[in-house]
Amino acid sequence: MPDASFLDATRDSYDATAAEYADWLATDLDGRPLDRAMLAAFAELVRANGSGPVADVGCGPGRVTILLHGLGLDAFGVDLSPGMVALARRTYPHLRFEVGSMLALYLPDASLGGLLAYYSVIHVPWDRWPDVFTEFHRVLAPGGPLMLAFQIGDERYHRDEAFGKAIDLDWYRHRPDAVAGLLRDAGFETWVTVVKEADVTERTQQAIVIARKPAAGA
Repeated sequence: MPDASFLDATRDSYDATAAEYADWLATDLDGRPLDRAMLAAFAELVRANGSGPVADVGCGPGRVTILLHGLGLDAFGVDLSPGMVALARRTYPHLRFEVGSMLALYLPDASLGGLLAYYSVIHVPWDRWPDVFTEFHRVLAPGGPLMLAFQIGDERYHRDEAFGKAIDLDWYRHRPDAVAGLLRDAGFETWVTVVKEADVTERTQQAIVIARKPAAGA
């Protein structure tokens, strides 16, 4: 895959810090009532469209995958990092976790009832977001919802250390209107965009977007 060296850097960075990252995020969702409410709305949309399996893409240690499972969804996780997948499998042995890339998911066309990318597209360079959304559109069934969460802005950030370990990781922020445009170009209909202001736990605005692949015949 051309210009995809960032995949190796992202994979290696999360492999190196999997245990520390999981501990750091262990109670993260406890202080995010809006995120939990949006995930519940996402789950309701999946059920209203006939359910079907739901992929938590960029699942990390599986903390959101288990939440989706608790909301009654047939949820499974996909992550680029084998270390993260191994950790998630140990923590939630009753759920399915697979190693994979959001740029090339090993899933059949129109096979998902829903897809979540919760702060996982943030490591993909700006010019590859259209490729990601095209792949998401391919694997979603007609009418299936897509939920994204990301930081708002125009910046690219880089870190070479985390938890006392060497990493090589980039972060990319996006503007919600630009993301909505990319989603429309990929064939999605945007349903709702929520903007959260920066607070004591977040240094910048955050966005949650729910879109849908048009229903068959729409």
